[in-house]
Amino acid sequence: MKIFSACEAIRDHISQCKSAHESVALVPTMGNLHDGHTSLIELAKTKATKVIVSIFINPTQFNQTSDYERYPRTLNDDLEKIRQLNIDAIFTPELDELYPQGTTHTPRISVPQLAESLEGQFRPGHFDGVCTVVCKLFNIIVPDVAVFGAKDYQQLLIIKRMTQDLNFNIDIICGATQREADGLAMSSRNTHLSHTQRSLAPKLFSALQQTKDQFSSNDIKTLEEKGAAMLEKYGFRVEYFSILDAENLQPITQGTDNAVVLVAAWLGSTRLIDNLLFPMP
Repeated sequence: MKIFSACEAIRDHISQCKSAHESVALVPTMGNLHDGHTSLIELAKTKATKVIVSIFINPTQFNQTSDYERYPRTLNDDLEKIRQLNIDAIFTPELDELYPQGTTHTPRISVPQLAESLEGQFRPGHFDGVCTVVCKLFNIIVPDVAVFGAKDYQQLLIIKRMTQDLNFNIDIICGATQREADGLAMSSRNTHLSHTQRSLAPKLFSALQQTKDQFSSNDIKTLEEKGAAMLEKYGFRVEYFSILDAENLQPITQGTDNAVVLVAAWLGSTRLIDNLLFPMP
């Protein structure tokens, strides 16, 4: 396994791979890897002959400097985990490699409409940062496929739209959300939960499941209110609990094939998100 920190070096390596007619899959991460990331890497291995994992904590997608500084930095542990997965290379750029002019003066990529609601409402500018760094990684590595997790469902749709609209010749692959035994979606943020909060956190997924089981297209607003109320009863501070068209995150209409219920809620000082996709009855 090779480790690269410079853009020029990883480009040269990718060029050699492509010259040898190898296909390349990219798995972008911010490190602090868990089994959810591992599942994405294993999926990538089935989609290409060479897998590149990037580890970069991207400052432009954090709304608060304190949140960026608080993000766990576990590079040595991450490298050890990845070594066991038998992939081709890791890309661990420094900040000035991806933002040579600094983060303030760099061009930004925006995706209208899809990025304006839900996370976009409560974390303004977040998706501009995500799309900008993903666009940079796409331009540097030029993968044939890139793998993203379903837990960040809105992000997945936005990356797909950006890839299509900016004419990247890259297939975006979705990896299923990986969950703990009690249903909590795996996330780096889970490490911030206290013991008591960790015991309550699975209620997030329970609320999604209850909403799916009780779904009626004639009573969406009531179901959203019930889901939020259930979480608030357990001490969550809910930012949104929304049932939407899974294709475009617009209100459900008669022609909607699949619905998705999405939630973001605070448990103490930790913000958790989750979602559940289901076919329309």
